[in-house]
Amino acid sequence: MTTLKSKLQEDLNAAIKERDELRSSTLRLTLAAITKEEVAGKEKRELSDDEVLKVITKEAKKRREAADAFAHGGRAEQAEREKAEGEVLATYLPKQLSDEELQQIVAQAVEEAKAAGAEGPRAMGQVMKIVNPKVAGQAEGGRVAAVVKQLLAGG
Repeated sequence: MTTLKSKLQEDLNAAIKERDELRSSTLRLTLAAITKEEVAGKEKRELSDDEVLKVITKEAKKRREAADAFAHGGRAEQAEREKAEGEVLATYLPKQLSDEELQQIVAQAVEEAKAAGAEGPRAMGQVMKIVNPKVAGQAEGGRVAAVVKQLLAGG
């Protein structure tokens, strides 16, 4: 078992013992998503920590989107629940980059792409290829794309 997955399992057991309903249900759903990912495809396999992290990131994103949908639908109680679940999952994710840090990384990538001959908005794909491995798990794709567009349009 991967170390991150085993930590989730240990935390789930602790949450159950403490009768922490929110944490235990959130961790159960996340572990179910991890298991589902492990058995997807032709044969069962063990996920690496990076793959487990991707599943947790995907689950956290689902919680954020659901919280927004509930908030817009006038269901504040469910929105709060989804936000709380998202916060539980956030404790397992790497620290998110600040706007300034993200801006610096993207600016470097834009310079690299320009040095390679890419110009204007069409350089977006090349810049994203440079940026994504550097910020993996530390910034959401939409946030990265917005900063890349902004810098390409301004520069």
